[in-house]
Amino acid sequence: MLSFLLKLRTRAQNLFRLSDAHTMLVWSVVVGIAGAFATIAFREAIAMLQRAFYGDAGSLVELARSLPWTVRIWMPAAGGLIAGFLLLLAQRYADKNNHTDYMEAVAIGDGIVPVRLSLWRSASSLFTISSGGSIGREGPMVQLAALCASLIGRWVHFDPARLRLLVACGAAAGITSAYSAPIAGAFFVTEIVLGSIAMESFGPVVVSSVVANIVMREFAGYKPPYEMPVFPPVAGIEVLLFVGLGLLCGAAAPQFLRLIDGSRAAFRKLPVPLPVRLMLGGLIVGVLSTWEPEVWGNGYSVVNSILHSPWTWVALVLVLLFMVAATAATVGSGAVGGVFTPTLFVGAALGSLFGLGMHALWPHGTSAPFAYAMVGMGAFLAGATQAPLMAILMIFEMTLSYQVVLPLMLSCVVAYFVSRAIAKTSMYEITLHRHREEQERLKLRAIQMRELIRPAETVVALGATVRDMTRVFLEYPVKYLYVVDDKGCFLGVVALKDITSDLLHKQDTSTRTAADYLQSQFDVLTPDMPLGVALQHFMAFQGERLPVIESSARPTLAGVVYKTSLLDAYFRMNPVR
Repeated sequence: MLSFLLKLRTRAQNLFRLSDAHTMLVWSVVVGIAGAFATIAFREAIAMLQRAFYGDAGSLVELARSLPWTVRIWMPAAGGLIAGFLLLLAQRYADKNNHTDYMEAVAIGDGIVPVRLSLWRSASSLFTISSGGSIGREGPMVQLAALCASLIGRWVHFDPARLRLLVACGAAAGITSAYSAPIAGAFFVTEIVLGSIAMESFGPVVVSSVVANIVMREFAGYKPPYEMPVFPPVAGIEVLLFVGLGLLCGAAAPQFLRLIDGSRAAFRKLPVPLPVRLMLGGLIVGVLSTWEPEVWGNGYSVVNSILHSPWTWVALVLVLLFMVAATAATVGSGAVGGVFTPTLFVGAALGSLFGLGMHALWPHGTSAPFAYAMVGMGAFLAGATQAPLMAILMIFEMTLSYQVVLPLMLSCVVAYFVSRAIAKTSMYEITLHRHREEQERLKLRAIQMRELIRPAETVVALGATVRDMTRVFLEYPVKYLYVVDDKGCFLGVVALKDITSDLLHKQDTSTRTAADYLQSQFDVLTPDMPLGVALQHFMAFQGERLPVIESSARPTLAGVVYKTSLLDAYFRMNPVR
């Protein structure tokens, strides 16, 4: 069957004269459709579980309000316990050679997303979300969409490079389906997952995002997660207030991520099995919900309430503190889900608080608090993800208002730089991995040849006898000896083949010295030579090492550089996948 499909694909390419780029665009359409259906299936599974648990598939916050306080406590704990047992089953299929997360499969893997592991982890996430866990549902949605893309690519025998791109298309389809933002979905993948924007990859990703959005809109009952009000015009000095909001969000985002990391570390130290850890996380959410039912779920309904209803600053502070604690407990316990949506909630609450404060100080010169909440969502997202372009486009697509662009751009860019200045943190491990690689490359670019120089132990004087040189050749497995004068200046080399030729032909070598075998024309390196230039010297030289002299004017032998050391430094500076 697989060989038949491969032949069919080849014949179709020949018949329609499709290049690899055109073929990728065709498959990105297929992946966009599959990603949308994977998202729909996960949403329907959540609704089905909610009907089984509560008899209704409505807002989790409204469901929590309608439940007795005792049920609010034990329901998230029970869901966490079941989710923990499903995670234990998932760990049976964990393979050190495969990457669990779709981001790793694209960025540092071969595009293969493990099937059973992804399905069990998604099932675990279903129970966490449906029972009121304070975690985003976008994580498993995107993972399932990426899994579909990986299966399709493997089914048609894509090579690793194209398979990675196809999985990236699936991830973009998942983000688009979750947030109804096709442009932001495409930029999420290119900016965070792929790490660069190139038309060869951006084109298929955009096509997949658009197709997924079209498919989602065809289903009855579909609506965007956030109902954005009309953004008011912002002019004059009020623009500076949005810069202040960017400063606040940029400073707060790393602290939010540190809290989650600290919660993960604290839960890992608990001497209890994984299901008990998730149960404890759910129990914390349940206890908090007895005071604030808004902590149930990922915050969609609360954000919409903040955007459309007047809130007091006391209510905002309480719901913000309780929601952050609930999210830290859920994510820290090891539950499977996303932090993207809770991040948007924190940004909305912070922005609304900031807007209330500014409105109290300057009541006639500021916009309503909901305007600051909308911009705060983007600014906090930019600081947490280290992806300001994606954050700007996402909020713009949600509002479809040009009025929001100027304050949003200012806030997001300021938040990004403030967040990076405070700490190199991101909610995605792959972003941190890319930052570490970039820092390593910057360090390597600063490396000069001098730092790779090693002592030249095979050095002989111009008057060295054949016996002396033979002893050095026997001690070191090298092809050349370096000849220096009394001042240590490099004069040339003596080749092993020249001495062995005389010895094999029984030539009289008793009176011969290094001067008789000297090759003065020999390739050399200098300490200030760039690594790329040095590599070109090695490509023209069939050997493992080259001598290094201080300079052409002062040819003192400084040592040698080995090809393996140079290649290691060069390829770490210029990684190739």
